[in-house]
Amino acid sequence: MSKGPMIRAATVAALLLAVAPLWAPPRTAASGRVADCTGRRIASWPVDSGHTVEFARYGDDNARMDDWTGGDGTHSVRLPDGRTLWLFSDTFLDRIQPPPNPQGQKRHWRTAGTGGVPLLRHNSAVVMSRSGRLERTLTGGTAAAPGPFFPDPPGGGWRWPVRASVEPRTPGAREKVVRVLLWRRAPGTGPWIFGVPHATEVATLSLPALRLEGITEAVGPASVADPGRRVLYGAAAVRDGGWTYVFGSDDPPSSPASSAFLARVPAGRLADRGSWRFRDGAHWRRQAGRAGPVLRAGGRRGVGSAFTVVRDGPAWVLITMDTGGDGAAGMRAITSYWSCAPHGPWHGPNGRLTPPRPPAPDPQHVVVYNPQIHPEFTRNGEFLLSYDVNWLGPPGVPADARVNGDVELYRPRFLRVRMGPAGR
Repeated sequence: MSKGPMIRAATVAALLLAVAPLWAPPRTAASGRVADCTGRRIASWPVDSGHTVEFARYGDDNARMDDWTGGDGTHSVRLPDGRTLWLFSDTFLDRIQPPPNPQGQKRHWRTAGTGGVPLLRHNSAVVMSRSGRLERTLTGGTAAAPGPFFPDPPGGGWRWPVRASVEPRTPGAREKVVRVLLWRRAPGTGPWIFGVPHATEVATLSLPALRLEGITEAVGPASVADPGRRVLYGAAAVRDGGWTYVFGSDDPPSSPASSAFLARVPAGRLADRGSWRFRDGAHWRRQAGRAGPVLRAGGRRGVGSAFTVVRDGPAWVLITMDTGGDGAAGMRAITSYWSCAPHGPWHGPNGRLTPPRPPAPDPQHVVVYNPQIHPEFTRNGEFLLSYDVNWLGPPGVPADARVNGDVELYRPRFLRVRMGPAGR
């Protein structure tokens, strides 16, 4: 079934809503002074049709057969020359056909690859020009037999790219590279149908060529033996002062929500495993196994395995999926938390945003997931937020026919979100 890394949490209704606790201003970690910030939440969310239309245009272009036609796990990073690198998890590379589709519907549809097997790869990257036009797809392998851009690891499993940033090649160096955080998952069954959490890795891409130079492990599986308690970092990464704060989540197989965790790395050292420090609730620790949640799942609180964090003035805002306590609404609504420091305390959830979904004959099965802020596209105080779209039918019903029969069901869509005061 074609789903990206975030569908697991959404499949089981990854977020639950809580009543916001009473708030006392926290003290900042750096100075000990009271932070000058107030609660924030999403206040408005008009549709951003420009990005949605551009991905549809590019996906429908059959000029090449080894480029992107759909995907999920949508992340982005602005490059020094003004281009934007978009990163995707599971990615389709097939030919797109005009309507009608095999079901007789007026939908663009995707043909299967050689032998009737869809050309689904575990990841890809798409380059956008300075003018905002998508230009080319980066994959591995060859044009005749394309593979994932970040190759599958030896012995089985796959890699899903998450957050990325531009850093000095070495601290203080003038030369820049792109560091891409990767989630490495191993094959699994049962509760691990979408992969067993294995490790957090960091890939290095050259600039400006975007050549994959290598992949190093940042947080390995030995840090936590139980995969249900293992944290994959990179759901969000925010530069603040001399640090990059990297957020992650666990993936408990028996819980509908995940807890959020936090690491920090000196700016420019994401690929240096020894520079990572992990928040244990009160202190920064060298050992990943001593990390404790900064936002704990429980009751009606928690995050999905994929979420996003952005600064809005002095406040930190975390945006993630929300069920609002209604399982039928899971994978349809988004909510937010806020804090005055990356390590919390986090307050919320605050509000509910229900993004529009593409029309379909069975709308009850069309789901959204993986909200992501793209801060490089901030305009007039409004953040660009993407979300992924998929089809999730009754248990045991494969999604491939639906997803391939309507390409809009596996492409990102976009909103413009503006923050406002959070009620208490």
